[in-house]
Amino acid sequence: LTHTIHYGRVVRRGETVDEVLAAVLRAPRTFTREDTVEISCHGGLLPARLVLDTVLENGARLAEPGEFTRRAFLNGRLDLAQAEAVADLIHSRTELALAAANEQLAGKLSQRINQRRDEGMKTLAHVEAHIDCPDEDIAPETRAQLVRRLEDGAAFMDELLRTANEGQILRRGIRTAIVGRPNAGKSSLLNQLLGHDRAIVSPIAGTTRDTIEETANIRGIPVVFIDTAGLREGRDVIEVEGIRRSRATLAKAELILHVLDASEPMSRDDELYLAEFAGRKRILVRNKTDLPVELELPPVTAAVVDVCCVNGRGMETLKDSIKALVWAGKLEAGMLQVMINARHQEALGRARTAVLTTIAALRADESLELVALDLRIAVNAVGEIVGKTSTEDLLDSIFSQFCLGK
Repeated sequence: LTHTIHYGRVVRRGETVDEVLAAVLRAPRTFTREDTVEISCHGGLLPARLVLDTVLENGARLAEPGEFTRRAFLNGRLDLAQAEAVADLIHSRTELALAAANEQLAGKLSQRINQRRDEGMKTLAHVEAHIDCPDEDIAPETRAQLVRRLEDGAAFMDELLRTANEGQILRRGIRTAIVGRPNAGKSSLLNQLLGHDRAIVSPIAGTTRDTIEETANIRGIPVVFIDTAGLREGRDVIEVEGIRRSRATLAKAELILHVLDASEPMSRDDELYLAEFAGRKRILVRNKTDLPVELELPPVTAAVVDVCCVNGRGMETLKDSIKALVWAGKLEAGMLQVMINARHQEALGRARTAVLTTIAALRADESLELVALDLRIAVNAVGEIVGKTSTEDLLDSIFSQFCLGK
């Protein structure tokens, strides 16, 4: 039998720590394709910690970040793109992000990358064969065929590169700062978007003294909402520090929700904030619309959404507006199969540049040695995505981002 489960006790210094089940899994039918033992103990932090301490005292060591997935990659069970999908799977914050990670783990992206790399290798072999036989020039029709093949490759890369923005949004979320003058309803808006009370709400201006971050699922997209301290002159040291942090948050935010109190006329602060965020991606949120409206907005180039944080009116419209601003087009199932990450984007960018240089060289009838050089750069860059051309530094960079073990 390759897989068996054994009942027993873990004993530490003569004392029973816990009753456990030990699953003995024999290679190659394991996650890492290595012999593995998994110990299942009773729930609770103390029994688990004591079992771990006992195992460590008897010669085991803690796994390095991403070590199990790295071993699975090195032993050929996963390619590099699939290995990265394990981390994406663990850190998924919406069902769409989870679906995209599962598609990549299943090898959907890798299949297309490997197919394109194989095409590149065939083209490279064709060119190098003519280099080895200098007496035989490439016929014009053959050269045109190679150019068409490379153009197909460039089009494929363009298609994948178009998914980079959405892929990164699903993985890390959109940082969205909620700003406005004190007591406009920023914390109430955060609580409505989250669906629970996260921020303290009070009629006293300046209640929020620090930035608060929470992630919400907005139409399938993870949105990191940051409730900021009201942007005004601080009354004390604590509020001054909160406002400083708010300013630092605003500099990194990708979307601004500017909350205005619709029950009061436009204030000087409102006008300053409208001007300050004019060049940013933003939505103007007119709150307190359950009261008589006194606010008159000047002409602005931004979406305007009316809400009431007391009864939740307008929240669905606001969510639609957020999605429309950060996500281009529809969320289609086919897109989830090939959503690339930042590393893939950088490698494909290099590959695309090299392919376009190769096409230009072929059309200009340049030396085949130069053609082969650029084409090999492209093939190697594509191979980096699935780990067919990787360095130790690249692997260290990728797996250091995993949790311990995994």
